This record gives sequence, structure tokens and C-alpha cells, in this order.
Amino acid sequence: MNVDAASGAPRELFTRRAVKDGRTVVHLRAVESSGGSVIETDVYPVTGLGVEPIALGPFVFASMDEGVTFVEEALLALEYLGCSILQGGSGDRDPGPS
Repeated sequence: MNVDAASGAPRELFTRRAVKDGRTVVHLRAVESSGGSVIETDVYPVTGLGVEPIALGPFVFASMDEGVTFVEEALLALEYLGCSILQGGSGDRDPGPS
């Protein structure tokens, strides 16, 4: 995985949050890997008493384009389900329409 030279941490490409009724329901984070990307996904329960996210993945893609396509399709599905999509993160690159 490529790292940020200053901090030694994996380089974050972008983050997106899906929000419904004022609550975050999904958080997607893309980080650069050697020649590709890794998408980390946290899903927050909307029912029940749990407030801790459920981590899914990580989803590893051979190219950044494949990772971006995965995120775009996931965000589109969440929009169809009534979620608002918010950008976040300091090093955000726009993965396309959100």
C-alpha cells in the first residue's frame, strides 16, 4: 500500500458518507494501494440499539478506476434508497457524480 511520506499512513483518496434522516448509514473510504485502491466500508445500523458501525470489506481493486466505479454504484443505490451523499476527507479526489 502506498503511504503518505509525511505521516507513514496509507494515502486517503476520498471519503463519502450516506446520510438518511440525519444519521450516517454508510461511510466509504478509499485509500491508495500499490497500483490500485482499497475501499473500506462501515455500515451503521438504522434499527436496534447498536450505534457501532459494522465494517465490511475491505474491497481491493486492481485499478483506481475499478474502485471509483464500485463507489459510484454503491452511492447511486443509496441515493435511490433516499440517502443524501456527503463528501469528506482532506485529500478528496472526486470519484465522479455523487
